[in-house]
Amino acid sequence: MYDITDYSFKQADKLGVEIKPSKNKKKKIDVYKAGKFVTAIGARGMGDYPFYIKTEGKKYADERRRLYKIRHDKFRNIKDSTSFFADKILW
Repeated sequence: MYDITDYSFKQADKLGVEIKPSKNKKKKIDVYKAGKFVTAIGARGMGDYPFYIKTEGKKYADERRRLYKIRHDKFRNIKDSTSFFADKILW
């Protein structure tokens, strides 16, 4: 089970959504808006910004964030998409 970090909870608050551990075994977090399920984000087994800060330090995490944003640039800016929530909550 994935432990949701304070960072992710704060990011979700900024977006006005609620997050909970995912019911999908392949995902980290379920996103809810107004009590309704929106999407599941974050592949289990993959790192994210808070994970890299904790395990490798801020400098490494910042580089991984930069590369993530480049890699996912095509879809991460589509409001309320899975990529949008993953970008804003996990990165």
